Amino acid sequence: MIGIKPVSEHERFNTNRPDLCPALRWKGQFILADDDPTVPHSNEGLFWCLHTQTCIGPDGELAEPGNCCSAGRVCHKTGNCG
Repeated sequence: MIGIKPVSEHERFNTNRPDLCPALRWKGQFILADDDPTVPHSNEGLFWCLHTQTCIGPDGELAEPGNCCSAGRVCHKTGNCG
């Protein structure tokens, strides 16, 4: 594709982002375990939006960290699309 830079899975699914929407959910949030630096980080890419309860946000776009970290997305932090 011309003009589109491929995004690595690590970058796409990285949940450590400063402006991540608080409505984004993933399984790792509900697992109570101490961080172990000897265990490689695993992220299965299973995310959902708190507002829609699906992998699609209120604006019809995918709910995943790479998409849910921008105030340019109309539903960002509000769940509203209009």
